[in-house]
Amino acid sequence: MDIGRRIRQLRIKNGLTLEELASRTELTKGFLSQLERNLASPSIQTLEDITEALGTTMSRFFADEEEDKVVFTAEDEFTDERTEQTIHWVVPNAQKNAMEPIVLELRGGADSKVIEPHEGEEFGYVLSGRISLMLGSNRKGLPVKRGEVFYLNGDQAHYLHNPGERPAVVLWISTPPIF
Repeated sequence: MDIGRRIRQLRIKNGLTLEELASRTELTKGFLSQLERNLASPSIQTLEDITEALGTTMSRFFADEEEDKVVFTAEDEFTDERTEQTIHWVVPNAQKNAMEPIVLELRGGADSKVIEPHEGEEFGYVLSGRISLMLGSNRKGLPVKRGEVFYLNGDQAHYLHNPGERPAVVLWISTPPIF
């Protein structure tokens, strides 16, 4: 972690000059300048004094360094290839979030795993091919083709079935995470 950059970032965010921070921490302006340029290292006690003067705690000082990632690329994706399906987890560690998106490739004639009843909702968008949404006791399934969506409460068991011979690809999002 770049401690100097973090101190400077918080100082500027709080609208403080080096002189004002020096006054609040009883440190010299020169020493704080050296810290911000990583030419000196603070002791734990000095860093605690600085973080307090900047209106934060040591744990937040270090935790806030990592900004939440909001754009994900193919390099971030985790892929699980199975005999009848391939699951692409397009947002890493999404199980810690409120919702979890996957891209499901379902081979011809294949079924997804059965999603047991749960509290929450699910959304699916068929990117290619066609599927049948097998919901509760409906043995026939609800047809959903390319460009169409499904949206359901998770209060009954369900799964996706690909009745065709060609693969189907579905963007499937659940809240809370269930995949």
